[in-house]
Amino acid sequence: MQFVPTLLPSLIQAINSVIETNAEEVTALDQAIGDGDHVTNLQRGMKALVAQSDELAQLDWATAWQKIGMTLMTAVGGASGSLYGTLFVAMGKAARDRALDLQAFAEIFGSGVDAVKQRGKADAGEKTMLDVLIPVAVSLRQDAVDSVALADVLANIAGAAIVGMESTRDMLATKGRASFLEERSRGHIDAGAKTSQLMICALVEVLAEHLT
Repeated sequence: MQFVPTLLPSLIQAINSVIETNAEEVTALDQAIGDGDHVTNLQRGMKALVAQSDELAQLDWATAWQKIGMTLMTAVGGASGSLYGTLFVAMGKAARDRALDLQAFAEIFGSGVDAVKQRGKADAGEKTMLDVLIPVAVSLRQDAVDSVALADVLANIAGAAIVGMESTRDMLATKGRASFLEERSRGHIDAGAKTSQLMICALVEVLAEHLT
């Protein structure tokens, strides 16, 4: 099964919808330990991507990811814009002149996640979106090595994202505004991890439907 950039409008719309549907819940999470503007910033970025979706569908994956990254950096702003922008720009660079099979995508996504780690000066266990992105990258790499069926790869990605998101509840925040709360940051799911999980699961749902 070949996933092609013409799927991008459906993928972008799925992300836009899941952010809108869960906006109130995520805002409450962000207000508990963050600035409270995470969802608003993401909505601004998604509006820009929805407007570009037909154009993006005409591009190859590398160019599309690069353009998505630059758009997010410009439209979203703040830490989320920088980090998500970095993810996609790095993926675009890593995808140049490569055929997109599972092994290649696992490596490309891993490159994007590594770039986010460097940009955010963060790693797993610090109550950020990386607590979702890193387990997903690990799951992808392992399934590529094991030649797992694509339907199972997608299910494993969703599972890793959910477990990673839930793991942030009991973590001590060490980055961003939440870090100022110290021990009081425990007991709350990180808003960035939650939106990362929601978006990844929305993408998985669209791709799984495409498989059938």
